Amino acid sequence: MDLELAKSWLDKATGEARTVIGNPSKVDEILIQLEEKLKEVPAIGETLSNLPTMIAMIKAWVTKEYTVVSPKVIACLVGAVLYLLKKNDLISDSIPVIGIADDLAVLGLALKLSDPELEAFKKWRAGRA
Repeated sequence: MDLELAKSWLDKATGEARTVIGNPSKVDEILIQLEEKLKEVPAIGETLSNLPTMIAMIKAWVTKEYTVVSPKVIACLVGAVLYLLKKNDLISDSIPVIGIADDLAVLGLALKLSDPELEAFKKWRAGRA
C-alpha cells in the first residue's frame, strides 16, 4: 500500500468527518450505514452489525434522549465495552487471533442478550428520521 496515497485519502476523509460531526442526523445515518457494512463480515457480521446501534443507544441513554431501555441493559453493554478495552482480560490480546476472540465473545454475548432492546431502539430511531 502506498503510504502517501493512504495519507491523502485519510486527510480527505478527515475533512469530510468534520462536517459530519456537527450534524447529529448525519452521524446517525453513518452509524446505520456501518451496521449494514458490518453485516457483510463472514460469521460474526450479523452480531457485530449491532455495534453502531449499541453505541448510539448508550449515547442516547446517557444524554437522556432515549430512556426506555433498562439501566441493567446499558450496564451490560458498557461492561462489555470496558472488557474489550481492558488490558488484562481472560486471554491476552497479544496472542494473535485468540487474544481478540474472547473480547469479541463477551461483546457478542452482550449484544445478543440486548437484542430486543437494540431492535426497539432501531425502531425508535427510524421513527425520528
